[in-house]
Amino acid sequence: MKSTWIAGALAVIAGAALMTAARPDDATAAEAWGGDRARRPIVIAHRGASAFRPEHTLLSYETAIRMGADYIEPDVVSTKDHVLVVRHENEISGTTDVEEHPEFADRRTTKVVDGKRITGWFTEDFTLAELRRLRAEERAPRLRPGNTAYNGVARVPTLEEVVRLARRHRVGVYPEIKHPTYFDSIGLSLEEPLLAVLARHGWKDRGDPVFIQSFETASLRDLRKRTRLRLVQLIGARGAPYDLVAAGDSRGYDDMVTPAGLRAIARYADGIGSVTSRIYPTGPDGRLLPATTLVRDAHRQGLVVHAWTVRPENSQLPLDYRRGHPDDPDHRRLGGDIAGWLERLFEAGVDGVVTDDPGSARAVRDGLRGSV
Repeated sequence: MKSTWIAGALAVIAGAALMTAARPDDATAAEAWGGDRARRPIVIAHRGASAFRPEHTLLSYETAIRMGADYIEPDVVSTKDHVLVVRHENEISGTTDVEEHPEFADRRTTKVVDGKRITGWFTEDFTLAELRRLRAEERAPRLRPGNTAYNGVARVPTLEEVVRLARRHRVGVYPEIKHPTYFDSIGLSLEEPLLAVLARHGWKDRGDPVFIQSFETASLRDLRKRTRLRLVQLIGARGAPYDLVAAGDSRGYDDMVTPAGLRAIARYADGIGSVTSRIYPTGPDGRLLPATTLVRDAHRQGLVVHAWTVRPENSQLPLDYRRGHPDDPDHRRLGGDIAGWLERLFEAGVDGVVTDDPGSARAVRDGLRGSV
């Protein structure tokens, strides 16, 4: 009974967001087109509304827009003929039905991407016309079995199609450049065609509804020389950006979140996209500790802070916000208290959240705004 109540409550939150989203006079939608965000954190739909539709499909982005997202987030990779398409990774066996196409069986191969050996099918070995023959599938079917109902429905979208959709519905785009060092190494640089697509739609300046993000510092530094669009340095929980590793640079994400590291980021980027554990770490018992000074320290350097990734399932939430009994065989994929987790992040002062459930984020954000 408890899990049924939780699912119903989340449905009400999402439904409320759907009913209030995308009105022409909506203040938050207008902010995505260059208004003042100083006191209004933005809702960034992670790969679309990926808790409800297979990620990185037009279905997912359209759902996110209906739920009230301010920005939609496409991950960008390249085809063999240098067209930018939207996939979480350039290896696509987990997100398409490529394995069911015997005509592409000989494309399966092993490559080294960012120092890791990966076997599968890769976007850079397909032309756009060939990729159009594939259909998207849910990447995490055990976690989100409901999304599998949409397997085989949507094709792999181009960045052009995603930007066109965003323009039509007056929301922003938040592209992530995936594996830029690797794509540079095979002659398929991502930065130039990305800027070209955005420019074709009139997006060139700081005030336009665009953030470009990457884990790799060299990509962002290169972009800083080419564009006035806002740039975001992604910061992971551990390790280091691959371009620094490849260059033998000993600096990692731990160095980036120090005051000196944030000051260095501010020289080439406008914000940071931080994993939530950098904002709220966990203690030995798995419970959240008090917030770190990261948000405050970043703001002192003039950087916005966007937290990733907020997901609704128990297994994806901090222990403090899980619901139901852990012995329940479905406990992992049942919805937890995402609203409580979102509220805590907003209270930490973040300037935006990257989430698989933009409806809940929109409802919580607007509810907090209405209470002050």
